[in-house]
Formats: sequence, structure tokens, C-alpha cells
Amino acid sequence: MSPDELAAAGLRLDVDAVVATITLDRPDVRNAQTPAMWRALGRIGEELPDTVRVVVVQGAGSSFSAGLDRTLMDPRTAPEGVESVGDLFGMSDEEMAETIEVYQRGFTFLRDPRFVSIAVVRGHAVGAGFQLALSCDLRVLADDALLCMKESALGLVPDLTGTKPLVECVGYARALEICATARTVGAAEAVQIGLALTAVPAEELDATVADLVVALTAPLAGAVSETKGLLLGAAQRPLEEQRRLEREAQVRRFREVAQFLG
Repeated sequence: MSPDELAAAGLRLDVDAVVATITLDRPDVRNAQTPAMWRALGRIGEELPDTVRVVVVQGAGSSFSAGLDRTLMDPRTAPEGVESVGDLFGMSDEEMAETIEVYQRGFTFLRDPRFVSIAVVRGHAVGAGFQLALSCDLRVLADDALLCMKESALGLVPDLTGTKPLVECVGYARALEICATARTVGAAEAVQIGLALTAVPAEELDATVADLVVALTAPLAGAVSETKGLLLGAAQRPLEEQRRLEREAQVRRFREVAQFLG
């Protein structure tokens, strides 16, 4: 996508060698998300160069994302010619599910084993914002971060792929409590219950993420991507299958290391 197309969807993309930085760029509305943004995120995932090893997702300004742009919930109040979440009300069940599946692609690409994804969270990460952060492999928080799965308060459910990683991070009971009550989880609690790697003072956040990016890009690229591939789904696989995948991955690693050593 061109910079102008991304800007129209409220996004920026910067690719610097092996690091891609995706910025939600609607700071005047705390980076509230739209269907156009979700579609553009999916396009980014399709078009990222294979050389990218780390994807950083962040929000412009003082918040990561306040979630869905609420002006787009009702088609009667949405701006003319703008795709609205409220448009879903007029669709058949099949059309609605197919449209949501397209929206979900803007989140699922962050799990691609080709790279490690990092959510850099300042301020609010609410609803779709929380789910976007959950879609990333790693979450690094400023100490002012506030996480909230707001959907139940609107009579809805989280549908942008956030339920699976939430359960994987905190377990079923805690995930149910967080979703059903729509309560806010602060940065310290997020670290304590496994939602985030760390929480640091806001002025240290960029440096902390930069150090993490350096550490992630230091090993051979194949070692990190193969490791991510092994860990994804490991909890659901039988031991024998996981052992086989480890062996196969290690054979590939030995072959590549041998080429590297010359």
C-alpha cells in the first residue's frame, strides 16, 4: 500500500532493514480503529517483505488505541461513503461472518512465524486496541497502560482474534472475568498475570523496546522463526508430534548453520 492509502486508513508503515514499525496514526481520537484500518492492516501483512524479522506495533500520541471508533457503530450517524461497523446490521449472517473474517486478517498476520511482533502500549488499549496488542507475540507496556476488553459492555463479544491469546496468557477463569466484567487491567497487574513482558516508566519505553529489537535480531533469522513456529501451538500438540517438529526444525537449522560456517 502507498503512504497515502495508509494515511487514509489512519496508519503509517516504516520499514528499516529488518524492522517494520506500524503506527496507528489517529492521535486526535486516541487511535480509534475503523474497518478501513483493519483492511489496511491485512494488506500490510500480505505485503511485508520477507526480510522483516521484527514488527513493532504502536500508537501515535499518548494512547495505543481506544478501540473501535464509536461513530461507526451506527450507519445512520457514520460519515457518508465510509465503511461502518454498523453496516453489519444490514447483512445476512453469512455476509456478516465473511466480513468479520476479513477484518480478522488485520490481526492474525502478526502471528506469522517469519517475524516476531511486539506491541508497544502507552495509555489505553481498549477493545479492538487490546485485541491488537494481544495479537502480537510480545507486549511491552508503559506504566500508565490501561487494558480493557470492552465488548461485553456493548452487548458484543471480542471477535478480532483476542480470545485465544488472552486465555493462553492468563487462563480461562481470569480471561472470562476480564472479558465479562469489561474491567480495566493496569500495567502492573498485566505483568503480574502474564499479559505483558514488562512495564516501564513511559520515558523508558522506547529504549526498552529498542533493546528488545536488538536482542531479537541478533541470532540467525532462521533460528528465531523456527523457534516461534515450534512454540506456536505447542501446548495443544501431543508430545510425540512436538518432538518430531523439533527434530525436523533442528535438521534445517544444522544445514543452514553449516552453510553459514562455510
